[in-house]
Amino acid sequence: MSKRYLPYWITLGILIATAAILLWMGRIPMCKCGYIKLLHLETMSSENSQHMMDWYTPSHVLHGFIFYAVLWLFARRIDIGWRLAIATLIEAVWEVLENTDAVINRYREVTIALDYYGDSVLNSVCDILAMWFGFWLSRRVPVWVSVAIVIIAEVVVIAAIRDGLALNIIMLLYPLDAIREWQAAG
Repeated sequence: MSKRYLPYWITLGILIATAAILLWMGRIPMCKCGYIKLLHLETMSSENSQHMMDWYTPSHVLHGFIFYAVLWLFARRIDIGWRLAIATLIEAVWEVLENTDAVINRYREVTIALDYYGDSVLNSVCDILAMWFGFWLSRRVPVWVSVAIVIIAEVVVIAAIRDGLALNIIMLLYPLDAIREWQAAG
């Protein structure tokens, strides 16, 4: 194995380790419904975050844009493969934390996700793949296109489900009744 490919093998190892950790934590491999959908767009459903993609997939693509930008700003001298490994590790840690009882309960307490029971392992793996796509895309398009994609993705998701990456962060860290009421009215 060439040293050139080592960060990519490590990145793949992080993905596999994340799936193994989630299974060890008791997360279900796939939707209890017994089938796999490429896209599930019903947020108020027991199948939300159980299939390959859902309304929250764009936020994971945006993670890729954000991680790429931050690592470009602060670690641009590090090889791109290692930056991808770092981004994957951050995303993987989030996927594990997001599926702990503490965070699942926090989502239920302060957001509109009253019936949220965590992600399936399949959904978490696909969320990491979505981050990879965002990371890859942000490397290939001009900065203004990246910014436009982030804004458009947030606007579309907020318009469609009254939630998104920015609202999710706000509600997890500093929940606001006005946002919760607005989300519940949708």
